Amino acid sequence: MRELDGLTALITGAAGGIGEVMAQRFAAAGARLALIDVRDASALAASLGPEHRAFTLDLENPEAIAAAVLQIGESMGTDILVNNAGLGIVFPAGETNLDAWDRTMRINLRAPWLMAAAALPYLKTSGRGRIINMSSQAGVIAIEDHAAYGASKAGLINLTRVMAIEWAKFGITTNAIAPTVVETPMALVGWSGEKGEKAKRDIPVGRFAKPGEIAAAALYLASSDAGIINGAVLMADGGFSVK
Repeated sequence: MRELDGLTALITGAAGGIGEVMAQRFAAAGARLALIDVRDASALAASLGPEHRAFTLDLENPEAIAAAVLQIGESMGTDILVNNAGLGIVFPAGETNLDAWDRTMRINLRAPWLMAAAALPYLKTSGRGRIINMSSQAGVIAIEDHAAYGASKAGLINLTRVMAIEWAKFGITTNAIAPTVVETPMALVGWSGEKGEKAKRDIPVGRFAKPGEIAAAALYLASSDAGIINGAVLMADGGFSVK
């Protein structure tokens, strides 16, 4: 039997990057997938098999989140929630860009909370519910120009810990992953040239993370073997944060 046979995994930000690789890994492990993205993920769902479904959703819309999670929960159940979607707008702390700040908080912090709260009844029913929140090393250490992004990811870590202590009694574990730069097409553009080379030199292993490594971490946290792991922040940063 594959590790996630018979379980439903809801993955946000699934149409590309880390989310797409997660979808592939979770499907290979036997999970039935509900793929959420602001973009159309139906081609990805179809490529993985007929039991998987895609839902186009704006995570800035609380009513849409509640409706989509209800639809998924009632039709497919929800055993695993991966809050992977995120927004990476960066700017200096002295630049009071209110629109960018508020949008970052809505997508990176408020949406995972609303997704988890809406999915809670189904995660309770599962009896082995898993919530995996995608944070960042920027939520643990200070990085220049990452005021809004870092604050949102730090908030997500504390939210993870609160959920972990409140919901463990229902058989639900809640954990976070905090990667360094991950080699997605968008990140490789943003961290190209000398900026990227310097960042790699500052990481003890000398490179950025690969999407498959982050997907593997999420798959472990979703597995039965990780049942005792709760409220943890898995640093996937090549040792950067321990220096």
